[in-house]
Amino acid sequence: MAFTYTNSKGNTYVLHSRQTTLKNGTQQTIYFFAKEAKEGALDAVPPGYEVAESKNGLPVLKKVQK
Repeated sequence: MAFTYTNSKGNTYVLHSRQTTLKNGTQQTIYFFAKEAKEGALDAVPPGYEVAESKNGLPVLKKVQK
């Protein structure tokens, strides 16, 4: 079951991740929310991150402050 988040406006988003290659050749994992579950959907928020909402209601992942 994919991790879903419902924002303050009542819209539901699904958390996804994808491996991408940067211009310098290093690999980086990016996290993003989409309205539908697609390839790369995650079951839970990654350790060290929390879900926050931007000013316009879109969910984003933020690193947890220690």
